[in-house]
Amino acid sequence: MGNILHSQDQARRPDVLAHVGENLRRFRALRGFSQAELATRSSISRRMIGAMESNDANVSLSTLDRLAAALDISLTELIRSPDAADNRRIDTVAWRGAHPDSSGVLLGSAPATREAELWMWSLAEGERYPSEADSQNWHEMLSVIEGVLVIEAAEETHRLRAGDFLIFSSARPYVFANGGEGAVRFIRNVVL
Repeated sequence: MGNILHSQDQARRPDVLAHVGENLRRFRALRGFSQAELATRSSISRRMIGAMESNDANVSLSTLDRLAAALDISLTELIRSPDAADNRRIDTVAWRGAHPDSSGVLLGSAPATREAELWMWSLAEGERYPSEADSQNWHEMLSVIEGVLVIEAAEETHRLRAGDFLIFSSARPYVFANGGEGAVRFIRNVVL
């Protein structure tokens, strides 16, 4: 299949934080929450929330998940453009690694019990992505397109090659790591 996600393609996509500040202010106002109340509900400092609303913070995906949960919205509602014609299509870089070829792109979402997210991930050689535990009943569905992906979840380690797939509960911390030479590219579905 070749290189699915190129550095040039990544540069054309908006960053996950492009709309977070505006959406965070809007949803917080709709709920009638002050920054302090949202801080208490999400266990994120009021200072961090203020910085995010001013587009002056770099945050993790787990921080965004906690804010979305505290606002009773989905991650995609928090990060997508408020002007998007198709609410399912996101196409936003949500994570960048140390290497320019390492990224996680949230392609879109669809309704599920809560939501299902479709992602395209790429990890450069030696790159790792650690994740905090997700809520109960969240699952990861991974399919490797190219390279070798190592998943360290709970007390198990899985090594997947191109064509392999894995489905696991993400209720415990886990790590995605490039386990080979060259980039690893994989499709990630998160089912909430």
